[in-house]
Amino acid sequence: MTNTIADIETSDMILVTGSNTTENHPVLSSFVKRAALKGKKLYLVDPRRVKLADYADKWLRPSPGTDIAWINGMMHVIIKEDLHDKTFIENRTENFEALKNTVEKYTPEYVESITGIKADDLIEVARQFAKAPVATILYCMGITQHTCGTNNVKSLANLSLLCGHLGKPGGGVNPLRGQNNVQGACDMGGLPNVFTAYQPVTNDDARTKLETAWKVTGMSATPGLPVTEMIQKAYEGTLKSLFIIGENPLVSDPDLNHARKALANLEFFVVQDIFQTETTQMADVVLPAVCFAEKDGTFSNTERRVQRVRKAVEPPGEARQDWEIICEIATRMGYKMSYENSHDIFKEIASVTPSYAGITWDRIEKIGIHWPCPTQSHEGTPILHTTQFTRGRGLFHAIEHSPPAEVPDEQYPYILTTGRVLYHYHTGTMTMKTDGLNMLSPECFVEISSGDAQKLGLDTGAMVDVSSRRGKISAKLKVSSKAVDGTVFIPFHFAKAAANELTNAKLDPTAKIPEFKVCAIKIEPVTA
Repeated sequence: MTNTIADIETSDMILVTGSNTTENHPVLSSFVKRAALKGKKLYLVDPRRVKLADYADKWLRPSPGTDIAWINGMMHVIIKEDLHDKTFIENRTENFEALKNTVEKYTPEYVESITGIKADDLIEVARQFAKAPVATILYCMGITQHTCGTNNVKSLANLSLLCGHLGKPGGGVNPLRGQNNVQGACDMGGLPNVFTAYQPVTNDDARTKLETAWKVTGMSATPGLPVTEMIQKAYEGTLKSLFIIGENPLVSDPDLNHARKALANLEFFVVQDIFQTETTQMADVVLPAVCFAEKDGTFSNTERRVQRVRKAVEPPGEARQDWEIICEIATRMGYKMSYENSHDIFKEIASVTPSYAGITWDRIEKIGIHWPCPTQSHEGTPILHTTQFTRGRGLFHAIEHSPPAEVPDEQYPYILTTGRVLYHYHTGTMTMKTDGLNMLSPECFVEISSGDAQKLGLDTGAMVDVSSRRGKISAKLKVSSKAVDGTVFIPFHFAKAAANELTNAKLDPTAKIPEFKVCAIKIEPVTA
């Protein structure tokens, strides 16, 4: 996030897209709802009529996979009506003319033909966004989980740059992280091409610094594989072993039939987790780790705030700290790795991570600090890009709409999109151990509009088979006002009717993220 969570309430106009905020980020959504109740403008752009639509000034419904088109359409209106921030563009950006030329053809009428969003509605939202003294954009995986996900994000950045809504309170482009410490995992180099603080593995200076800190030589300058490519390499037989920590890909990965075959093809497979999962059941070795309440350390949340986590209870059985397990494996492999405790580890993090350099255990004893925090006299950075961008000037990207990798046809006439429900977390590894949550959300469902249900001659509770070109599941139908004709929603939490048996494993060429949010399916009543 370029801005903070609290900052949302100071915005004059909030644009939420690709985010079922009330169910996926219920605490953060309270800031959005409060802002709306105080009279701040709220616009929702989403293929489903999610709960936040009840608070919005207007809900715009795009066809899944058409985000670039409607964002370009908004920019077309803003430029045509001379509402863009010329001073900001002149002083702080570059490549504006290329953007202007690209969006010229995205008239509201043309955008309506692609997205289904009414031209007048698009014009209204564009004007409100541009005229607001300050406006914020909130987005989540409904924007990123596409074959054009990277370009979707760049398009939202274009929109914010165009109106000068970056670098000030209440503005910004703000991704809502899907899990509590995924920001921290990325900050720590949990990506295949960077060290901590996004220092490229190809950077000679970064490697030299870390080689000195870790007393090693010859660290590789070759980026590793993203997880989605690891699975394919395992399927092909070129990746022989895999170590998974705290993840359950046999529910969360796309095209599960393919993923299952890939993991079965490994010569050696290790899983480190806190509970038995569908994935641990395939492992050669399972290493029992501890949960959040059984450890000390830090979490870095969606607003880049680094916060202390404190041990509350003792771990059960032979469960051990994740870092202790990793250190012992490294030591047995020939590199002696040892730390006294989590505090000791954090000192090393600060010493090799420029954006964390000024953060100490004592400084975050009570209140967290937003990175970047380069020195101990620095207060942290709640708002990014206040005077300049990381690269100097903000770069406009001229981007054309591209369709999803798979669209409905006569054989598979519906669009499937997937996501979460309020009561379960990711693959249910933890939440499905809780009786109360299982009572509230006991099983998978197929959310469909009343119009589509009538066409099928089915109603809520009917068992249906849902098929794609990759697999088939059976689940109960749920006729819902959230759904719109032609689009079906299935939560991905439930292994017994895993939505990801159906989803498409086609990847964004840059981020390598799968297209979870769009694939073609058919629905048929279950026959005895």
